[in-house]
Amino acid sequence: MAQKVPTNKKFEAALEDLELVVEQLETGELSLEDSLEAFEKGVGLVKYCSQKLDEVEKKVELLIKDKEGKLQLKTFEDSSKDESDDH
Repeated sequence: MAQKVPTNKKFEAALEDLELVVEQLETGELSLEDSLEAFEKGVGLVKYCSQKLDEVEKKVELLIKDKEGKLQLKTFEDSSKDESDDH
């Protein structure tokens, strides 16, 4: 069972914790049980970080000039669609 990550944890702190888990796993010095526990913690941290990034992406708004030079407010998702249309 994946470990719960506290919902009040900051993204940066969760990312640092994830980096520590990866370092621990990469050493190969953990027992099988400890490796599984660290892996479960890592999976929980990845899910938490991914969720936080999704939330932030939805909140980000960019000011973009339209073709007439007027500023208009667009969501982050709208602006990435516009950029992909240009290519």
